[in-house]
Amino acid sequence: MNGQPPPDALFDYDARPVTPQIVLVGTSASPAAYAIRDFLSRNGCFYDWIDLDQSGSAQTVVGVNEIDTSLLPLSILPNGSRLAPATVEQVAAGLGMVAAPVHSEYDLAIVGAGPAGLAAAVYAASEGLRTVVIEAVAPGGQAGTTSMIENYLGFPSGISGSELATRATSQARRFGAEILLARSLVEVAPDSPGYVARLSDGTMVRGHSVLLAAVVDWRRLNVQGIEELLGAGVYYGAGPSEAVACMGSRVVVVGGGNSAGQAVVRFSSYARRVTLLVRGHDLRKSMSQYLINRVSSLPNVDVQTGSAVVGVEGDGRLRQLLVVSDDGPAERLPADALFVCIGGTPRTDGVTEIGLVTDEAGYLVTGSDLGFGPWPGEAWTLPRQPFPLETNLPGLFAAGDVRRGSIKRCAAAIGEGAMAVALVHRRLAEGAGE
Repeated sequence: MNGQPPPDALFDYDARPVTPQIVLVGTSASPAAYAIRDFLSRNGCFYDWIDLDQSGSAQTVVGVNEIDTSLLPLSILPNGSRLAPATVEQVAAGLGMVAAPVHSEYDLAIVGAGPAGLAAAVYAASEGLRTVVIEAVAPGGQAGTTSMIENYLGFPSGISGSELATRATSQARRFGAEILLARSLVEVAPDSPGYVARLSDGTMVRGHSVLLAAVVDWRRLNVQGIEELLGAGVYYGAGPSEAVACMGSRVVVVGGGNSAGQAVVRFSSYARRVTLLVRGHDLRKSMSQYLINRVSSLPNVDVQTGSAVVGVEGDGRLRQLLVVSDDGPAERLPADALFVCIGGTPRTDGVTEIGLVTDEAGYLVTGSDLGFGPWPGEAWTLPRQPFPLETNLPGLFAAGDVRRGSIKRCAAAIGEGAMAVALVHRRLAEGAGE
């Protein structure tokens, strides 16, 4: 398969075509190289990865006798041009994935292309609203990295997160929604009659209404030395780009929720051994029963409850973990890769500075919740009550995991995204009458 897959085609993170789109050269201990691999994998862009730590053929591919390691990672684009050292933004631009907004203003600007954002894009665009979606990494959010969602309504055999994200993205674009990739949100500011969003590359996007549907960031594991190994054996989330690289490896997953269970299922197909470390003593408190059954049936998976990682050891790459079980002495656990799936924190970068009300954990407060709790009395200024999903700033909505009180399930996020569009119509009609 050459080039981009057709719009309606489905892809799997672990598939590799005969002819890649892009060649990436680097080392397994490079966080920058991992960021690019993760970006390409999650966007369904096929690539050829050459690890200088394991391959002696890089010089033949690159065409030089020696490679300056200070210029890694090196990306060779389909047209032959080279980026050294490469960044995610440069690679995305080189592949034609970065486009300017078509319109000067939109009826609805959506921040985040997770399930809530994609659902809102489909419904808004299909109903004739000028719609744009801003996404820093890839459509699908955390759900997009899930190997198989088996409890999603209407798919009795399950559907992979990548397939769901691909279908939704294609559907949104078919209705006319724009999706701006590889640019993060820097700030949102009032811009009568709506808001203006400034992106990391300086692009300005104006929307009469804004929906904040950014997914949460993975909660960090508070272990000394772990940050130095990010992308070098330590990963947050399911790390779909690393699945094939885990062939025959010893993989450890930390977490007790559905995300951790899905990661175990994915990596069990490649790793020699997968160990699931759970701080609690009962998986049923946080993991769906169907996933517990799947994990328990896998012959190469060990589940250790009452366990926590307290240390990491490596030599530029992860080699082993220090694990404490039930307050006993720390024991060494050999590990080639560690995937941390311990819940998340709300991603509200660029929006809290304009006076949005958040709860003590940083989640956005919406709707009737604005009338309860320790929120400032001046949080809401209009004579009407805030719409459901509307923040304390009129016309600025929140849906999905970033919202206080949301149900952390894919179907719930999709429902909120669809619901938000109906509320946006009400807000737009309200503005037209002013």
